[in-house]
Amino acid sequence: MATRPTWQGYLRLSLVSCPVALYTATQRTSDVSFNMLHKQTNNRIKMIPTDPETGPVDRADIVKGYEVEKGHYVVVTDEEIKNVRLETTRTLDIERFVDEDDIDRLYWNDPYFLTPDGDMAVEAFTVIRQAMEKAGKIALGRLVMHQRERLMALEPRGKGILAYSLRSNREVKDADEVFDRIPTHKPPAAMVEIAEKIISQQAGPFDPSKFNDRYEDALRALIKEKEKGHGVKKVEEPKEAEVIDLMEALKRSLGGERRKAPARKAAPAKATAKASTARKAPAKKRA
Repeated sequence: MATRPTWQGYLRLSLVSCPVALYTATQRTSDVSFNMLHKQTNNRIKMIPTDPETGPVDRADIVKGYEVEKGHYVVVTDEEIKNVRLETTRTLDIERFVDEDDIDRLYWNDPYFLTPDGDMAVEAFTVIRQAMEKAGKIALGRLVMHQRERLMALEPRGKGILAYSLRSNREVKDADEVFDRIPTHKPPAAMVEIAEKIISQQAGPFDPSKFNDRYEDALRALIKEKEKGHGVKKVEEPKEAEVIDLMEALKRSLGGERRKAPARKAAPAKATAKASTARKAPAKKRA
């Protein structure tokens, strides 16, 4: 857990409230990041704020501005921004309880841990948490964080509360605007049946330890070899066999021949026409 909370304030359910602290629930410490260097000296490049007319600018002379139209800005000071305060700046007020399935997955965003802030807050926090647990509902409330009011979804987790920030309605695009472009298509029942069997074969519990970032691992291996002064050979792209017949591909997949099928000979014209139809078949529209 982070040593410093992301947000501190009060959790309130009707007339019951208590001090709470919000901590980020994820971390990105393992990301591989690169710095910009000069090609000849390997010195790190400095990004210097520059006015296009007067040249380099001291950071003390930089102000915030909102572009209301092309080339026209309204300057706003840090003090003026701080004065824009809502009640949710310091209070996470629970407004509603909903079923988890009522919240579309498109809206779920970043997870946080919500805890009582101090020993005096434990009793009230525990009362609210246990009441939420018995209700079996997701609590919705709002708070101001990072200069934005965010909708939060709260659910009991262990001795604390798991809080998710939810995307606003303005941030989420209408799926129909994209999915409606997919032509209506009804696949053969036999193909769907085989695909269902393949899914059944690959079904199992979710184990996050099995899904490491292999690209990052490869980058770290590259850096390690370069540090030793070793040359690195270009990796050849894997060559997958061209699938001519969709039904045959499904049957081979059911037999466990994933990504290892040998290259096939050229198919007769009739089969090729069949392949063209199979390749053009769109995915089934998700309900």
